[in-house]
Amino acid sequence: MRLRASAIVLGLGGLLAVSLTSLANAAIPVRISSSVPSSLSSTMPIVRLQFNASINVAELPRLILRPSLKTTWQQIGPREVQAVATSRLRPQVRYTIETPTTMVCHATCHFEGLRALTTNVATNVAWEEQLLAETGYLPLAFTPSQPQSDPSEEVAGTYSWSYPQLPAALSSQWRVGVANVLVTGALMAFQSQNQLPTTGIADPTTWNDLVNAAANRVIDPNSYNYVEVSEAQPETLTLYVAGVPTFHTLVNTGISVAPTSLGTFPVYLRYTTQTMTGTNPDGSHYSDPGIPWISYFNGGEALHGFIRETYGWPQSLGCVEMPFASAKTVWPSTPIGTLVTVAA
Repeated sequence: MRLRASAIVLGLGGLLAVSLTSLANAAIPVRISSSVPSSLSSTMPIVRLQFNASINVAELPRLILRPSLKTTWQQIGPREVQAVATSRLRPQVRYTIETPTTMVCHATCHFEGLRALTTNVATNVAWEEQLLAETGYLPLAFTPSQPQSDPSEEVAGTYSWSYPQLPAALSSQWRVGVANVLVTGALMAFQSQNQLPTTGIADPTTWNDLVNAAANRVIDPNSYNYVEVSEAQPETLTLYVAGVPTFHTLVNTGISVAPTSLGTFPVYLRYTTQTMTGTNPDGSHYSDPGIPWISYFNGGEALHGFIRETYGWPQSLGCVEMPFASAKTVWPSTPIGTLVTVAA
């Protein structure tokens, strides 16, 4: 029996219609795309199907979306049904329909489709934290308080530290549901790993990739690393790899007229070697070629190697200097997004 159906998707500016013809026991791909304004309610129609023969909505299998979005079928007419969202749309997310493999309409027909759906609303920090924890970019583990139909589904839950040896200088900055530097660094690390601009901002493309990573259980291939710099003399740097302190070295931070900023910052730019230029406190200019193993973390402030007679006290113009050998050891463990804390 030949069956014909039309798929109609509600979107901006009215209806978007795509027609398809489906043969019994045949699969026909369909591509449907529409943007949906954030002002629409959570009960908005996702897709509408029209057939040339009567169909009973009770016979239809559940429509599946990734990331998870609960839907229900509604009977519109004898030959027309629609799937309606019954849970809240997620912020800045592209949803993909996994259409039923079998739909009963007085015969067996297959309907395959792909639909992109984007909402533009404010970033949901709590969900962002959940996704980054589930994918291993945060130093915390997320435990859902209820079963998830999909790992990317936003649910309530609790967090626990995956690396108890990380110092309070870092752990004290964590806030559930509140934007903080741990989230920024983790998002930059995710963006870098996925060849996205490392802005630390959850734009629609980043959201889409992050949700898909969580849904498919794609975990950060890198270890969680952290750098702590202490200005208590002698000044030191401690490198944490996979949450464990693995390397310790003397360093030099900024002099009083060009101090190193205190706080926690994510590494945003790296070089194996660079000519560093700038202005000295007396107004003269400097140009230092061949500076090795550079990780910028705050403006012009960076971790890098520099030759000095001694180390352990303020000598730089704002950077964190260390012996060449130490810088070479530290550099591979400070990819984009690695947090650096400078404390007095």
